[in-house]
Amino acid sequence: MTPVFQQVAVIGAGAMGRGIAQIAAQSGSQVWLYDTQAEAVRKARESVFAQWDKLQEKGRLTVDVVEAYKSRLKAASILQDLAPCQLIIEAIVERLDIKRSLFAELEPLVAADCVLVTNTSSLSVTAIAAGLQRPAQFAGYHFFNPVPLMKVVEVIAGIRTAPAVCEQLSTYACQMGHTPVQAQDTPGFIVNHAGRGYGTEALRIVNEGVADFATIDRILKDQVGFKLGPFELFDLTALDVSHPVMESIYNQYYQEPRYRPSVITAQRTAGGLVGKKVGEGFYKYIDGQAQVPAESEVPVVTEMPPVWVSPRASRRLELLQLLKDLSARIETGASPSPQALTLVAPLGFDITTVAVVERLDPARTVGIDMLFEDAATKRRVLATNPATRQDMRDAAHALFARDGKAVSVIRDSGGFVTQRVVGNIVNIASDMCQQQICSPEDLEIAVTLGLGYPAGPLAMGDKLGPTNVLEVLFNLQTVYGDTRYRPSPWLRRRGAIGLSLMHAEA
Repeated sequence: MTPVFQQVAVIGAGAMGRGIAQIAAQSGSQVWLYDTQAEAVRKARESVFAQWDKLQEKGRLTVDVVEAYKSRLKAASILQDLAPCQLIIEAIVERLDIKRSLFAELEPLVAADCVLVTNTSSLSVTAIAAGLQRPAQFAGYHFFNPVPLMKVVEVIAGIRTAPAVCEQLSTYACQMGHTPVQAQDTPGFIVNHAGRGYGTEALRIVNEGVADFATIDRILKDQVGFKLGPFELFDLTALDVSHPVMESIYNQYYQEPRYRPSVITAQRTAGGLVGKKVGEGFYKYIDGQAQVPAESEVPVVTEMPPVWVSPRASRRLELLQLLKDLSARIETGASPSPQALTLVAPLGFDITTVAVVERLDPARTVGIDMLFEDAATKRRVLATNPATRQDMRDAAHALFARDGKAVSVIRDSGGFVTQRVVGNIVNIASDMCQQQICSPEDLEIAVTLGLGYPAGPLAMGDKLGPTNVLEVLFNLQTVYGDTRYRPSPWLRRRGAIGLSLMHAEA
């Protein structure tokens, strides 16, 4: 198949630029790689050639194919060498002034129908194109690192970008073996915007003293199915990259509370504890391996108290069946006996609030998170309140660990851990659809491919039930008094009338 763009240039020979150049050459395009440092271009070509050689050694590419790929990847020594190109992709430093200066110099050198694109991850496409004579020929083309493996690319239209340009870029993305998603020119586009709810809410939970980094990572991996916990992810991407992005999106949205950064990452960035690449972040690394603290052992309880379950508990019947399976002595009275361990399972509320509202003895009250079906999770999460007795805490921990499933016990928190994080993920995604930043379908594709979530955020919300997610958010807003948790109209309206969160209006 003949590529849409037969002559392509990539400016910037760093990891991102060399990855884009690799897949462009593989698509059949003649690719020119340019950098102000000629040595960087030489090293980049050697690196890409080595990747192809490895694939040949493994039998995944033939000798002829590798030679064809190598013949298409050329070095450019000056910008004027790029004049014949039909597409030029910029992948240089994330500074608006430098990008604008580059394109101002580049535009007069190329043909009027040449498409110019930026690989920016956080800057406004419209702002970069503002000084150009032909802004209709300019767009965002945001790849993810490592480019050959991350099979999604965001195609971003600036205010003046011609629709035909985005169509060409989408077709070319497919020819390079990637999935294109269409995004409006808004802070963070799709993937970096949708990802705000994961790390920022986990940081808030730590800041409240609810649980430590390792416990939160374990909960979100085992209860929800994330491949990496938020703090493992921060260490992998490095805080000197992640924290500025958090600040940038927050400030570009004029301090929208949903995107509020954390003093924790600001301090750790300033202190140099940025992640795996320096040997220490939220975890310490020895020979590249995270040193994760051991989990607390299950307490030994010689005499287990009877258990009473609040009639207002979420998934109450499922919880009662679980207790039967664990051979608990279940009380069935209208109120707990003076000896009973009292269980509540709220959505969004903290354990203290529930104990007060339901007139329960807080010293004997423990909460359990039942947002997800117990059978679908690898971990149970319990929460105490400030007055919970140690013997009741230990009894609950021992009881729910009887069948060997992992148990985490955290301090009091509205929405435990999972409810808070998942609620924010679903809410931010819903509001992105409300703002028409992208289609629901493109959002789901971008997040699953770009962030590796176990499911798209809208699908996650549908699985849990939009009304349940709404209840979590409304109650979190009551507990914390923070507009961060206000539900998006997209979520609120679809929850009210029983529609899927994937449903777009006609």
